[in-house]
Amino acid sequence: MLPRRRGPHPDREGRDDLSNALQSAPVDALLAFVAALVTLRLSADLMRRFRVRRAPELAAWAAGLAAYSLAAGTLAWGAAAGWSEAAFRLYYLGGALLTAALLGAGSLLLVGRRVVALLAIAYVGLAIGIAVSVPLQAQLSGPDIPKAQDVLDLWPARVVAIVGNSLGTLAVVVVALATLRSRPLGNALLLAGIAVAALGSALAGLGVGAIAPVILVAALLLYAGFVTPGRAAARR
Repeated sequence: MLPRRRGPHPDREGRDDLSNALQSAPVDALLAFVAALVTLRLSADLMRRFRVRRAPELAAWAAGLAAYSLAAGTLAWGAAAGWSEAAFRLYYLGGALLTAALLGAGSLLLVGRRVVALLAIAYVGLAIGIAVSVPLQAQLSGPDIPKAQDVLDLWPARVVAIVGNSLGTLAVVVVALATLRSRPLGNALLLAGIAVAALGSALAGLGVGAIAPVILVAALLLYAGFVTPGRAAARR
């Protein structure tokens, strides 16, 4: 009689998955840390430009990239040390609540909607309050990126994030398309950056190693779009 062929033992499969995750964690953490550092450096350069020109859109864009850097930094934290409540709250604040909303505010300030500055400040306060106080519905551990639907109730955290992301992204896209003739290259780069950032959100389920390079590329494209001069400025 032939011996019965046995499939992989479930416990062994679980141990193998955990071992693979632990082996890839240092590389994932390094990728996310590099993305955070580069994005923070780009944010600092926008703030330098703001101090020179006093253009309010530069301050909003700098804040948006700083929030993006915060999200990347917490990805590195989670990959290196495992996810915790503090890491997830910072990750959700930077990546889900603030980045797109602040970038959209910058685009509206670019076209003269100065009242947006006060709304953006109020929204930042609301977002911080939500990120700090909203209760979490699950215990967090391990290197895998937590899913918001598994950790947060729909109201208020996820609803506010959806609204902030949707309106912020819409503002960037609408303003870029409306001013495409005056800033063709810069706005094309902005639209490309928004598309890459959206791709990163879709790839979050694949882990830090997949999303960290996307954050880096998106930040570089967005920064290039912010600082590329329009046709009139280029002629001057």
